[in-house]
Parts: sequence; C-alpha cells; structure tokens
Amino acid sequence: MLANIPFSLLELASVREGSTISETLANSLCYAQAAERLGFQRFWLAEHHNMEGIASSATAVLIGHIAGGTKTIRVGSGGIMLPNHPPLVIAEQFGTLACLYPNRIDLGLGRAPGTDPITSRALRRDNLAADQFPTEVNLLQQLLAPTVQGQNLKAIPGAGTQVPIWLLGSSLFSAQLAAKRGLPYAFAGHFAPRLMREAVRIYQTQFQPSANLEKPYVMLGMPVIAAESEREAKFLSTTSHQRILALLRGQPLWLRPPVETMDGLWNLEEEIHVKDFLGLAAVGTPAQIKAKLENLVSELGINEFMFTVDVYDPAVRIHILELLASIKASN
Repeated sequence: MLANIPFSLLELASVREGSTISETLANSLCYAQAAERLGFQRFWLAEHHNMEGIASSATAVLIGHIAGGTKTIRVGSGGIMLPNHPPLVIAEQFGTLACLYPNRIDLGLGRAPGTDPITSRALRRDNLAADQFPTEVNLLQQLLAPTVQGQNLKAIPGAGTQVPIWLLGSSLFSAQLAAKRGLPYAFAGHFAPRLMREAVRIYQTQFQPSANLEKPYVMLGMPVIAAESEREAKFLSTTSHQRILALLRGQPLWLRPPVETMDGLWNLEEEIHVKDFLGLAAVGTPAQIKAKLENLVSELGINEFMFTVDVYDPAVRIHILELLASIKASN
C-alpha cells in the first residue's frame, strides 16, 4: 500500500544544545543529501522567527542552500508564512529559485504569522495581513503565471515559472481555501493533530478541479521516530518531548540529548500537553510505523507523508531515514 505513497521531510534546522548554527545548517544539508539518496520526494523548510534553537528564519536562503547541494529532490517551504511578506517579494524569491533549480522548487504557504506579536511588528507587516491571505494567494498565483497583455505588476524573475503552490494548515480555513482554489493541501499534523480528520475530509469533499490539479492531493505532516526496538524509539523520542516542553514554558528550543525517563522533568499537566501536541507521532519499529501509515492511508486517503524527525544525533537521524526507506522497500 505504501509503495506508491511518496515520503518527504520537513526541516526546522533545529540547533543542538552546545552546537552552532553553522554546524546545524551543515547537518541539514547532509540530512537532505541522505534523503535524496534514499528516494525521498521533497525536503521542505519551515519559517520561524525569534525562536532560539531554530535556524530556519531565512527560509528562501536555506532552500537555495539545500537545492544547491542536492540534484534531484524537490526543495521548498513548509511553509512561507505569507502574512509576514509582500507577495511580490515571495514571487521574486521563488521565481529566482525556480530559475536556478528548474522543476525542483515548491512554495508551501501558511496563513499564521508563525511568531509572536512583537516579532510580527518587527517584520513590518500589519495586523490584518492574515485576513488578506486569500487575496494574497491569488496575487502570488498571478505573479508566478505567464504575464498577460496589459499586466502592470510583474515578478522578474518569477513570471511564467509557475512554481507549484501548496496551502498548509492546522485548522479548517486553509483546507476550505485549498479545495476552492484546486490546490494541493498539506495538514500540519506534526504539531496540531486534533482537526486532522475533519480538515482532510472538508478538503476532499469540497475540492474543485483547477488548471493546477484535477483531483485532491493531501500531504500529511507527522512526527516519526523509527528504531530497531520500540524501547529505543521511545528513548530517542524524549529529545522531542523536551523540546515541546521547552516551547510550552517559553524557553529556548535547543535539541537536548535523550533521557531514560521524563519523570521529574515535567509535571502531569505538562505531560498531557506535550503528548497532545505530538498526538500523531509514529514512534516504534519499522513494522509498527508501517502499520500506522497504512491505517492513515486506508482511513483518510493520504497521498503523501511529510515527516519531522527530531532526534539529537545527526547520524541517528540519517539512520532513521534508512529505516523509513526500508518500509517502502518491504511493500
């Protein structure tokens, strides 16, 4: 069942405790190169600002870095938070990337600012930008399409590149908009799993074919940690638990080494919140992960998976990619 379901990766360029951003970005490139070698479909980078421990704020720059160090894997944004940027600037950035790396660039768009109000103001966007999201998506589509006679505003580079646009979401708004516009849809199950089923169903049932897409296409983001034993996978997952705990507490989001137990590190309420945040996580052996993925495909008609793999050791993270690739090979 999974043989024809693409596997992709979402990267936040998470900084290990005690490491540097330069080392982090070098590790991200090695990670992308391993993904390409193992047959993964896409490598997307997420936009976050003012978050110690996450180094993916200059998302378009990192996309160019990753695309320049790989040859075939698609590279894109998961996503660009459109309220933070003028659409013309995004069209020019991704149009330039598309000219440098033809047929390899994706533009995933999110509606949330992806940061706090102080940082939003520092990005020089107004408080109503999120309300203008449908209009700005439409403008981006126009700027990336071939120019028409009489068109005054042009993205150069950008015009005619037709960079594929995806809508990303963790609620129902983007699912409805993606369906209405006939665009592919990616649900952020890696941090907001609660509305997954409802959002996917709304998108699939309300989908209207377009020049971009004839039928609905759903990509599901989810955390995954694979290991030879379930015990080892659960041990590795404590790195992610510590990071989400830090997020809840408003602390820096450094990747910390795994621990034998989280007891004493969180209280009961915090444990509940962290596990709810990671409610869609697949943690276990390749066989256990395969069963969970097959159930999601069977239940929801998922077309593609995009994994977040948050572990401390870069070599272990690449080994997890090998285990995930083995799942497809076993079909």
